[in-house]
Amino acid sequence: MTGRRSLSQQERLEWLRLIRSENVGPVTFKQLLQKFGSANRALERLPELARRGGRRKPIRVPTGGEIAKEADRLDKLGGCLLCSCEPDYPAPLVAIDDAPPVLSLLGHQHLLARPAVAVVGARNASINGRRLARDVSAGLAEAGYLVVSGMARGIDTAAHEAALPIGTAAVVAGGVDIVYPEENRPLYENICQSGVVLAEQPLGTEPQARHFPRRNRIVSGLSLGVIIVEAAPRSGSLITARFALEQGREVFAVPGSPLDPRARGANALLKQGAVVTENAEDILVVLSKISDVPLAEPTGGDFQPGIPSEPDEPLLKNARSELLLLLSPTPVAVDELLRECQFSPSVVATVLLELELAGRLERHPGNRISLIA
Repeated sequence: MTGRRSLSQQERLEWLRLIRSENVGPVTFKQLLQKFGSANRALERLPELARRGGRRKPIRVPTGGEIAKEADRLDKLGGCLLCSCEPDYPAPLVAIDDAPPVLSLLGHQHLLARPAVAVVGARNASINGRRLARDVSAGLAEAGYLVVSGMARGIDTAAHEAALPIGTAAVVAGGVDIVYPEENRPLYENICQSGVVLAEQPLGTEPQARHFPRRNRIVSGLSLGVIIVEAAPRSGSLITARFALEQGREVFAVPGSPLDPRARGANALLKQGAVVTENAEDILVVLSKISDVPLAEPTGGDFQPGIPSEPDEPLLKNARSELLLLLSPTPVAVDELLRECQFSPSVVATVLLELELAGRLERHPGNRISLIA
């Protein structure tokens, strides 16, 4: 992918078909595009790659008709598809390793051009927590920032409501047409009218537990910083904070009483170096210092070296055997795997691609991989 460019509608549908294919995630999608040059050519090679990785039954690839139907349904809802190579795709999000190749969007796409800040926190938030989230979000919106959150009850709802008159983005865990929780339907409809709603999952997808961490990495990926207002120690908000740190974003936290379980997560972040936050000004001071630092390469500079098209089959056969011995269900960094084996990065990348398409390999945050037991 050499530079940012607008896709034709046919290319956009091919991108959607590739990312909707079985065992194709964002990292694999990127590697396939680098290897074959286009989504269409990658689609042609999927069955062979999966077979070489040890898959016995055919890999599931949606038909062109199925994909056209999804795109048509989105169009009838007044939405659109946005691909990661296109100029309007948010630059901070495209800079992360596992940026969604295709987003479904409802509402006002132009809002994504604004610098963004995420405000997240507890679903069972206190009155004071909700009030602070509203004050902070209103202040950020008035300063020209797009306020991003996940449309959950509690802090997310308060943040969206406060920023809605100026600009807010809701990243949902299911399909862009699915309202969750149902009590937030009026908020969802208001955001569709005045803000923007984004989703990675196909239309009609009901959110499941595994979808929320994936949603959270988009919330942080869109943003220059993430503000945590009340969060339990093992909450989704702390997952968002962890993604923010991995993505090189700023993390802000509102201090709370040690006696309140909802404050323990934010207080722990403060001990780890998060910025103490009591109002919007605390955030704006920090953001003003980093606003000129690009989170993505300049336009035209996001080229990544491609994988050589076809390493020799005897070499690949040897590599498959050795890499399968080195890998296990315990995640390991790809860089460590490269150091331990005697194969080139292109050979290792090809074998890992085959294994993932065969459903035998799982990718984890931090460029780590593991075998599926």
